Amino acid sequence: MPVYNSVLLDIDAKETRRYAGLNKAKDFDEKLIEEACLEARLLAEPRGIWQMYDYDAATQTVLADPPFTMKGKLIGKHLAKAQKVIVLSASVGDAIEEHVTKYFADGRYAYSVILDAAGRYAYSVILDAAATAAVEQVADAMEKAIEPKVAKEGYTMRWRFSPGYGDWPLDQQPEMVRLAESEKIGVHLSDASMLVPRKSITAIIGLVPQQKEKEAHTPNGCAACDKFDCPSRKVPAGESKN
Repeated sequence: MPVYNSVLLDIDAKETRRYAGLNKAKDFDEKLIEEACLEARLLAEPRGIWQMYDYDAATQTVLADPPFTMKGKLIGKHLAKAQKVIVLSASVGDAIEEHVTKYFADGRYAYSVILDAAGRYAYSVILDAAATAAVEQVADAMEKAIEPKVAKEGYTMRWRFSPGYGDWPLDQQPEMVRLAESEKIGVHLSDASMLVPRKSITAIIGLVPQQKEKEAHTPNGCAACDKFDCPSRKVPAGESKN
């Protein structure tokens, strides 16, 4: 039951802008993004947990007790050469979410060239985006911490993949929470099967034996996802922005 605890030295302002849907915004006050990143960093309570399991690629089954068979062609293709998997969970806690909710209720807005129906842009939205960037950074840091450990065992890591990416249905989230033992870091599911705290993630990482032939390049992240209308989408090389 490896538990990950660390601190966030900073939060990526560029990623915060993207998650806030401001990539195309011009003349937006960058100080507002910097303020949100700083506040999110001070409020964040980074934590994570991960477990390793054997994996049957032929049936897309994590060999836990009880086993977990994943749905979706894309996740099957992604883990086709894996012999083991790591299931992880990461969170930045409740405090950021509480402040986002409070700012929204208080009507704290930042006037901008990007306007909502009321002619204003909510600071709460920017803080929420900073929190999203923060939890992704926690997961990134976990991967960096895990990589040398699995390398010593003779494995190479594939990039992490979460329920909701591509055709992997979100209704398999409860199994991910179970396998990661997410509740040991305070992450659980709501009655609507949403992760709580909201700024939490689960993900799976395939472990491929190092001696296997080097894989051909396959798309990852946004390039592997078919949600082309996602406002947070990174535009992969060769893909139209329109």
